[in-house]
Amino acid sequence: MGRGPAPCLPPSDQQDIIDEALYYFKANVFFRTYEIKNEGDRVLIYLTLYITECLKKLQKCANKAQAQNEMYSLAIAKFDIPGEPGFPLNGVYMKPATGEEADIMRQYFLQLRHEIGLRLVEKVFENTDGKPSKWWTCFAKKRFMEKSLSGPGGNN
Repeated sequence: MGRGPAPCLPPSDQQDIIDEALYYFKANVFFRTYEIKNEGDRVLIYLTLYITECLKKLQKCANKAQAQNEMYSLAIAKFDIPGEPGFPLNGVYMKPATGEEADIMRQYFLQLRHEIGLRLVEKVFENTDGKPSKWWTCFAKKRFMEKSLSGPGGNN
């Protein structure tokens, strides 16, 4: 993964949380509920919601370069973290106890957002025609757990 507080894995055949979220996205996005068994599940829930937001943007992109720019812009756009009123998962995440914890959490989410965007663009634009794959963009309207990171209505 890129720069941020999460540890970087050495290049190998090991999957990280980003790979796992992308691999299971198409199945998980249909869940109305999701049983949380560990901290990794909380991250997967957030990433699944964020992938949906990414797909909303990617389906409108004409090419890979535009998609990369959109993913960068989306990653750095203002976003809420646990404990803030606009965060849709306050019921499953604990609010950071200190300002320092909040800063680290924001950096972690930013790192996740950047990395998901980079890897998702590679999957969505792997076609030879240079257009977004309908086998990914068709999931842009799904509402995992009936939630959205873009707030009520979910139209970002």
